Amino acid sequence: MTRIAGGLIDRSRTLTFTFDGQSFQGHPGDTLASALLAADVRLMGRSFKYHRPRGVLTSGSEEPNALVEVRTGGRQEPNTRATVQEVFEGLTARSQNRWPSLSFDALGINDRLNSFFAAGFYYKTFMWPAKFWEKLYEPIIRRAAGLGALTREADPDAYDKGFLHADLLVVGAGPAGLMAALTAGRAGLRVILADEDFLLGGRLNAESLAVGEQGSADWARSAAAELAALPTVRLMPRTTVFGVFDHGIYGAVERVSDHLPAPVQGQVRQTLWRIYAPQAIMATGAIERPIAFDNNDRPGVMLAGALRAYANRWAVVPGQRVAVFANNDDGLRTAVDLQAKGVDVVAVIDSREGGALLPGIRHLRGASVVDTSGRLGLTGITVEHRGRRETLAVDALGVSGGWNPNLGLMQQHRARPDWSDEIAAFVPARGPKGLVAVGAAAGVFSTHGALRTGAEAARAAAEALGRQAPYALPKAEDAPYRIAPLWAVKGASRAWVDQQNDVTVKDVKLAHQEAFSDVEHLKRYTTLGMATDQGKTGNLLGAAIMAELTGQSIEATGQTTYRPPFTPVSLGALGGRSKGRDFKPFRLTPSHHWAKSQGAVFVEVGMWLRTQWLPKAGETEWRQSVDREVLATRASVGICDVTTLGKIDVQGTDAAAFLDRVYANNFASLAIGKCRYGLMLREDGMVYDDGTTARLGPNEYVMTTTTANAVLVFRNLEYARQVLWPDLDVQIISTTEAWAQYSVAGPNARKLLQKLVDQDISDAGLPYMGCAEITIGGLRARLFRISFSGELAYEIAVPARYGDGLIRALVAAGEEFGAVVYGTEALGVMRVEKGHVAGNELNGTSTALNMGLGKMVSRKKEAIGVTLSGREALVAEDGLRLVGVKPVNPADAMKAGSHFLKIGAAPTVENDDGWLTSLVYSPHLGHYIALGYLRDGARRMGEKIRVVNLLAGTEIMAEIVSPHFIDPQGERLRG
Repeated sequence: MTRIAGGLIDRSRTLTFTFDGQSFQGHPGDTLASALLAADVRLMGRSFKYHRPRGVLTSGSEEPNALVEVRTGGRQEPNTRATVQEVFEGLTARSQNRWPSLSFDALGINDRLNSFFAAGFYYKTFMWPAKFWEKLYEPIIRRAAGLGALTREADPDAYDKGFLHADLLVVGAGPAGLMAALTAGRAGLRVILADEDFLLGGRLNAESLAVGEQGSADWARSAAAELAALPTVRLMPRTTVFGVFDHGIYGAVERVSDHLPAPVQGQVRQTLWRIYAPQAIMATGAIERPIAFDNNDRPGVMLAGALRAYANRWAVVPGQRVAVFANNDDGLRTAVDLQAKGVDVVAVIDSREGGALLPGIRHLRGASVVDTSGRLGLTGITVEHRGRRETLAVDALGVSGGWNPNLGLMQQHRARPDWSDEIAAFVPARGPKGLVAVGAAAGVFSTHGALRTGAEAARAAAEALGRQAPYALPKAEDAPYRIAPLWAVKGASRAWVDQQNDVTVKDVKLAHQEAFSDVEHLKRYTTLGMATDQGKTGNLLGAAIMAELTGQSIEATGQTTYRPPFTPVSLGALGGRSKGRDFKPFRLTPSHHWAKSQGAVFVEVGMWLRTQWLPKAGETEWRQSVDREVLATRASVGICDVTTLGKIDVQGTDAAAFLDRVYANNFASLAIGKCRYGLMLREDGMVYDDGTTARLGPNEYVMTTTTANAVLVFRNLEYARQVLWPDLDVQIISTTEAWAQYSVAGPNARKLLQKLVDQDISDAGLPYMGCAEITIGGLRARLFRISFSGELAYEIAVPARYGDGLIRALVAAGEEFGAVVYGTEALGVMRVEKGHVAGNELNGTSTALNMGLGKMVSRKKEAIGVTLSGREALVAEDGLRLVGVKPVNPADAMKAGSHFLKIGAAPTVENDDGWLTSLVYSPHLGHYIALGYLRDGARRMGEKIRVVNLLAGTEIMAEIVSPHFIDPQGERLRG
């Protein structure tokens, strides 16, 4: 064991977990990485391309190597960073990207064949011969690609989404973030402090420093306690702010239960938060970077700051003999801390010539590590010092090439950072409005500097809100940060830059040689920075090496674009509660509960669940039910719930003028008590919706729209009212939810309704296309004499709360007539039999002329879309026209979506004469019938034509007929 004294773990409790089937023990406060390191496990994964052995490199979310699958079954989660996964009792973890085992990976042969897998090899290898791609190359690549694996089991856990509002969002709870939150919270600001770690404090928990009169970790603990007691402060540990969006909106994921075996009853696993904050402070700290030297990727080689963090926070030293390789003073701090804890620090290899010597430690100045040894773990390093090489036996090496301010969030808005020679890293210049970087994220690396910049930023945020926020800083170290940049050791070749994706210095050189020297090209050619860590440890290293090769500055070379999410976000969190039945919102019609009790089959129509058909005993397949409903409706009477149609009240002294401008046909002449069918056009002249509008009074109209376009029509009407014609006296309101509406259709429709309606609804009392406000047993209602089925039909509406009662009353009243309740399938059959257009024909590319409704577009008035509907190509005489289609052989079944071809014409785009839009089986005619758009269709009645579906491999001979298959003269609907 390599546990040492101290640390911030709870040694009073022991937790048992497994890794690759072997049992281990840890303590509360451990991560999977720290617990495995404490058990002398250094090998934790394999790299993506070469399958080289990999161990922990970092101690945080920037980890590129130690990726594991955790949990089992539906809760299994791949590509989990061992450095952030908390240990809990019963945790099951497995290494990934290896076969058959982690210690012996058969695909490790790729490493020996590395000369064949240089950067960009896939662009060159898999191009020829072309026919190999589908049968050979792609299957091989798919099997080799990927890291972890998903299960096919459903995730049993719940996820949620929420909204939070604050005066100030503080991202990161290190010294700068804690000080900023304290300053703002003490001033009474509403503050949210979010940190991805489960323990607030950031680097304060990983250092042996003093803040005020306390150790750094103790000060962090007391600061968090004070913040928790402030009423306007919300602490959010285990929360990653992953994205910065416009207008002060931030995306964050809170891992509510990831540290538990399973969420407690009634609790979610993760919550996706949308945080609204006019001002935010980015206290995200800095990320240490490695130095490139040959074989710098062996398990046991890690960043010096991580080595120090494991020792100070988790009381773990990943080796008995340790060395440190650094180009800056911060790296030397690791050697001092480890020596103070009794660790054998074999040597400090300092690439700089100057600087103070470390007492009691062998300090090689002007030296470099040039190679390492060890198959599955580090056993030795080769050091070059003043022209001589020496091998040192070590099992852990801490490397520090400097620190990069963590600018991922700031640069998501393409904010170009500035280069700082002082810290040899990019620092923030300007970012999204309201977002300020502080502490190490701003390039200020001392503890005092972090505390000061955090407090100053919080005070400025408070003053912007008219508040005063005085602060007093505790004493803390304020040592300067000294660094002499070293990116890659001279002569390094198989020196790793991106350890997860196996990008080496050699690959960067090859990219330069082949003219992929722009950093965005370098990224895509070599896959540098395209791993799950998004290049957090390797991007700047690669850019610096490219800068040396091109002879330009690092600032001129630049960095690649950062995009959200900052760290991976699970699809479960993005989906929230939207899965299964709750995948999307749905609405129930007033007749839903009655229909469900009758065994109805439902279909999603927009946001509604509508009755599709109602099977009866003995009906074994759906068409039997639909045919029965159609025949019964046309023979006697049928009832259908049409509540889902959009209903919009239009009122005002200019209501008629307003309707005249939004409808293509005339509505100003519509009489009180009458209905009219109307078409709405887009600005480009295409039809986008149809429906009827009824005039109930001098200045009162009720418009109906299609179910699918109800919201769109209302939105467009509101835009027209407010923006296009604000001078008109007109008000609109959606009443779709306010009224339950049923269609009653068939020869006995009037007889059925006469049993319920209090008024006279005879031909004289309510003629065809008439409307009236009526009562049913004293209950106010509306009645419209309109037909979508081609039969005598009415639509009756009552306040929505009476909708369930009305369906039951209609069914009871219709018993003597053999009334049926029919669904959307029967409705579709009857509308095609009658030649009515619907959604399939209103596809966004159809004009009124295409539909055979060209005469409805009035050229005597101005209306939306009328002018452009007259464009030459849209009014061509041989253009597409709506036609009816029936098979020459009644036994033939056509396919929806088929195209029309003349007899003898080749199936090419040039010969395409149109397509079939709607297809149904007509129980009256005893065969399939269809509607379609046919070129010059009005003059081709009676012509034989081929109906071809290349996807289905079918071809049917059909005849072009009138789209009005039933009652073409309209005698039935007039009663």
